[in-house]
Amino acid sequence: MKFSTFHLFHRFDGQSFKDVYDYHLELIELAEELGFDGVRLAEHHFRDYGVAPNLFTMLAHVAARTSRIRLGTGIVVLPLHNPVHVAEEAAQVDVLSGGRLDLGIGRGYQSFEFEGFGIDLAEARDRFNEALEVILGLWTQEVYQHEGKFYRTGAEVSLTPRPLQAPHPPIHVAAVSPETVTMYGERGLPILADPAAPFRKVVKAAETWQETAAQAGHPAGAAELVVARSVYVAPTVEQAREDQARFEASFDRSRIFNERSAPIDPRTGKAAQGFEYYQDRYLKGGSVSADFRWEQLEVIGDPERVVDQITLLRDAGFANLLCDFGSTRPMPLEEMKKVMRFFAAEVMPAFH
Repeated sequence: MKFSTFHLFHRFDGQSFKDVYDYHLELIELAEELGFDGVRLAEHHFRDYGVAPNLFTMLAHVAARTSRIRLGTGIVVLPLHNPVHVAEEAAQVDVLSGGRLDLGIGRGYQSFEFEGFGIDLAEARDRFNEALEVILGLWTQEVYQHEGKFYRTGAEVSLTPRPLQAPHPPIHVAAVSPETVTMYGERGLPILADPAAPFRKVVKAAETWQETAAQAGHPAGAAELVVARSVYVAPTVEQAREDQARFEASFDRSRIFNERSAPIDPRTGKAAQGFEYYQDRYLKGGSVSADFRWEQLEVIGDPERVVDQITLLRDAGFANLLCDFGSTRPMPLEEMKKVMRFFAAEVMPAFH
């Protein structure tokens, strides 16, 4: 099992944008020092939930401040971008970093963001699939031309620069709905499993992906499945539960789970086309109980309990745990560093 850290770049009250960037850049440098395998950064727009709108700009900066750790996106919302730009910018980061880029991509879901770019959320899946076709074409063909429904290159083009990794940087597709898992299992494209889905659902997703990939003729073990989880480890189970309660009391979850960020079609007030799986489910995320999070959602407890939970995920077929140590918790920098150091010392050695 590999371990990566997740960085949402959530801006809390009283923080400047530079405060947020400096906080996470320091944690990324610590992650490399502690032996984490990678980092992944989240793209968001138009609100404090996440204030890193261009992940390649940020990763180019991170590349210069690190030397070993993998640099990942978690995720680039493809329908909000011209895929030619994504292919170019990702390739440039791959070259600058010495071949350390991992490209996590998804179709997005926040209606507010799509409205801000003037893009219909109901088109998200079709735009995503076409954009992925363009990126892979540019990365794998010396000369490429595309004429599609949403994107076109016009003339034949050659990507400059080309990625350093061959045939291209690893790609992971964010997977929430069961049809997404199956769709990309058939293509052999590994998934990045949903942090808001309970253990049983992400375990099922890994099993479904592996079965589908095998039936489609993709070799077993060729792809690295990633699972994202909220992670917290304390010296005792009792302290972990007390800390969890303290974290929840200090944060208004409605800042994350609300109508503006749900995949709602503003014309109908219901889930947008292609997002039926989300109907009602997304907004419930703001009211799940502490017991549900403790038993079914978070990797949390003392080192023994946390090792057992990670072992469950590893045995299901996941090879990389994307650790969210508290992206929506207003935790002072030194306290966050202690959490990461304790995890690295008490949990990670069990898997190396």
